[in-house]
Amino acid sequence: MENPRSSASIAGHPIHPMLVPFPIAFFVGAFVTDLVFWRTGVTFWSAASFWLLSAGLLMAAFAVVVGLVDVLGEPRIQKLQDAWWHAGGNMLAVLIALYNWYGRYASGEATVIPRGLTLSLIVVLILLFTGWKGWKLVYLHRVGVSDKNQAAVKTATRPQVRG
Repeated sequence: MENPRSSASIAGHPIHPMLVPFPIAFFVGAFVTDLVFWRTGVTFWSAASFWLLSAGLLMAAFAVVVGLVDVLGEPRIQKLQDAWWHAGGNMLAVLIALYNWYGRYASGEATVIPRGLTLSLIVVLILLFTGWKGWKLVYLHRVGVSDKNQAAVKTATRPQVRG
C-alpha cells in the first residue's frame, strides 16, 4: 500500500517540511538572543528577539496553513495520533510565541526578563517535542515519503559481483 501522501506538494515534494525550519530557527534564535540580553542588558539583543519572533510568527503562519492542508487532505494522516500531537503542540508554541511577541510590542524590553525569556524557553521545549512527533510522522508512519523508486535505488547502489 502506498504511504500517506502530502496534499500540499510541489512536483511530489511536500511543502510543509520545506517551511518548518524557518520558524524553528527564528524561535530558537529569539531564545538565544533573550539569553544574551539577560546576560548583557544590551538593547540590541532585545530588539533582535522581537524581530526574530516577528519573522518566526510570519513563517509559522505559512507552515500552519500548509500543515493543515496536509492533515485535512489525507484521511490516513488524520488517523495518526502523532499527527494531532504534532499539530496541537505546534499551535500551542505559535500561540505562546504570539503572546510573547505582543508583550514586547506593548511594553518593550521591560517584558523580556523574566517573562519573555521564560516564554521563549517554553516554545523551544515544545518545538523539541513536536519535532520528535514530526520525525515519527516521516520515519515511522512514512507520511509524504515516496517508495516508488526504492527498488531502483537499491539496485543502483548494490555492488555488482562478477564471476
